[in-house]
Amino acid sequence: MHSRIISRILLPLALIATVFAVSACDNVGVEPKGLAAADNIFQEDGAYRSYLAKLYAGLSTTGQQGATGDPDIQGISDEGFSQYVRLWWQMQELPTDEAVLAFPDTPVEEMNAGNWGAENGFISGMYSRVSFQVTQANNFLRESTPGKLDERNVGPEVQQQISQWRAEARFLRALSYWHGLDLYGGIPIVTEENPIGGTPPSPNSRQEVFEFVEEELIAITNGEGEENLPDPGQSQYGRADKAAAYMVLANLYLNAEVYIDEARYSNAVEYASQVIDSGAFTLQTSSRGSFSPYQSLFLADNDQANGIIFSVPQDGENTRHFGGTQFLIAASLGPPFTEQSLVDNYGTTEAYQGLRVTETSYNLFNTTEDDRANIFVTRERDPEITAFNDFGQGYLAPKYRNLTSRGSPGSNKTFPDTDYPMFRLAEAYLIYAEATLRGGGGDESRALSLVNDLRQRAGLGRDVEASDLDLQFILDERGRELFWEARRRTDLIRYGLFTGGELAWAGKNGGYPDGGALDGGYRTLYPVPASELQTNPNLEQNDGY
Repeated sequence: MHSRIISRILLPLALIATVFAVSACDNVGVEPKGLAAADNIFQEDGAYRSYLAKLYAGLSTTGQQGATGDPDIQGISDEGFSQYVRLWWQMQELPTDEAVLAFPDTPVEEMNAGNWGAENGFISGMYSRVSFQVTQANNFLRESTPGKLDERNVGPEVQQQISQWRAEARFLRALSYWHGLDLYGGIPIVTEENPIGGTPPSPNSRQEVFEFVEEELIAITNGEGEENLPDPGQSQYGRADKAAAYMVLANLYLNAEVYIDEARYSNAVEYASQVIDSGAFTLQTSSRGSFSPYQSLFLADNDQANGIIFSVPQDGENTRHFGGTQFLIAASLGPPFTEQSLVDNYGTTEAYQGLRVTETSYNLFNTTEDDRANIFVTRERDPEITAFNDFGQGYLAPKYRNLTSRGSPGSNKTFPDTDYPMFRLAEAYLIYAEATLRGGGGDESRALSLVNDLRQRAGLGRDVEASDLDLQFILDERGRELFWEARRRTDLIRYGLFTGGELAWAGKNGGYPDGGALDGGYRTLYPVPASELQTNPNLEQNDGY
């Protein structure tokens, strides 16, 4: 569905494979020593664009050979487990009330039960993914300086574009550092200024990582330097513009009390406002084909929908892997669907089942009038989950579909064309509203109006009064609007509900059906993987592990 887009952004992979025929090192901040000589890589001007393409592809593809066979990340038994979005999604959703996954794999079981340790494969896999992205961004920045371009007699076309490309590389690096900050806390900051293969770095504090991400994103959006992202809405689809950077900043500031023990809600209001007020994005408020406005955001042609600020493009022919929306579609499907009904309703022949929603999260959707509740499959299903590994328990929640708005399957019935929306305008609305309620100085009447815009789009009308709009309402509304979009763990931590027993759900602390108190506040951070501690003796384990 996005073949032309993908070919411009993520291809040609033949050249990229030559450039990146190395696996990521295990340690964030330790550059791999096996990178090919840069002068051999950059013999042609087109290599710079291809290198940038691989930076974006790092969020989507798992290696150099389609779905399996030549992975970027070594040491993970199933290459599909190593996909960036899949890892980020599982670490944000599986330990929460939004998802239970019945796959009989130890990392999965530990995530669902909240009893993971430093040997968990998902934890080490995501750490390696962050490392891989940082490493490749650093190498691109190291090799694209004005001096390097002059040495290689790079032509004027690349010379004219390189400043924006460098800004994009810095954005992708900052995005991964934000993910690392959120998941692991303080991790080593390494930039293009660090030598390849140098001494293993010492860890930076969470405060220092926060400030690095903040400074980088401000630098590439404030227009003062040469390296700037395009204005909101002015970038090619699937590539970063200033609005994507503003969304990272808005999330950074919304969670600043967790990250650095400092309230920065006024900044969250500021950057959410910049996205909203840019005029570059609008809510999808009209149906597309037979699909409602909300449903159409998660289809195989959602590149044509309004309100998606930054996505990870998928293409069934050109970006094949068992992660991202492929996993989210296939793992959330199973009985009572037949093979034909899977194709007719979801555009796929793949149904791994196992991925379900807990009753606690399902109950947030407390009315049949809420269009967002139409994702759930309840027929012949029991809502209660009493055992982790019973595939038949729990409602299904196939939010993502490999169908176009015309109702036709995507280009491939195994690998979807459905893009993963990393940031949406709706989230900017909810950040503005929450940060305003938390004292960020926003306009409370505007916050109410923005929330009612979302409610109206969901078919509920403008049903929220000023007296209804409190922080608990916002948390619940985020649970409805952003369901299965990799925000729930961060949200529950911000609200003080992730650990402890105030909010319980099936599987919390390994308890079924009622859950229990997740053991230890230290679990708001994941451990530094054991493999990282072995590789870099300068690292220190997070408290509690």
